[in-house]
Amino acid sequence: MDQKPTRTRIIDAARDLMRTAGLARTTTKEIAKAAGCSEAALYKYFPSKEELFVTVLNERLPRLGDLLGTLAVDPQGRGVEENLAEIARRAALFYEQTFPMAASLYAEPQLKARHEEVMRELGAGPHKPIEGLAGYLRAEQEHGRIDAGADPRAAAALLLGACVQRAFAYEMTPERKPPETLDDFARSIARTLMRGIAVRD
Repeated sequence: MDQKPTRTRIIDAARDLMRTAGLARTTTKEIAKAAGCSEAALYKYFPSKEELFVTVLNERLPRLGDLLGTLAVDPQGRGVEENLAEIARRAALFYEQTFPMAASLYAEPQLKARHEEVMRELGAGPHKPIEGLAGYLRAEQEHGRIDAGADPRAAAALLLGACVQRAFAYEMTPERKPPETLDDFARSIARTLMRGIAVRD
């Protein structure tokens, strides 16, 4: 028997099931069974599957939100391009792991609507990384490290949009994977974006 605490087993089971079956197809009953506990025990820790999903995002996947919040307050003395490469690397990993979980929601309109309502109540949602990255870029503008005329929200959407696309765009290719390594992708995206937002002479 797994000796991990019940809450830990529930989160781990939810992550594994949501990644393989998708969020819409995964039930709390299946999660509880995989975690070795009762469904009633699961609800002691998590009032809904949606809240459990948010916990999986926060505790079991690459910590994108934490990084963005930290950088907006303190860019940590690194160059903007270096920070953007790290953001792109974590974002690509984050979307690679969350895309299979959330994609199934679009086949279940009622569940999707309920899920979105819970996300709003919890202050979560896919727009949050865009807001976080735009906040970091605005902070860099204030430090004079990117062009004053650059649009932080547009730049954030471009970088994160590329990371989302990487999560699913190559599934149908013979190799079933992107043509470059994650690190090469992150550095290339950061370098290319910097050409559009760098301080003008």
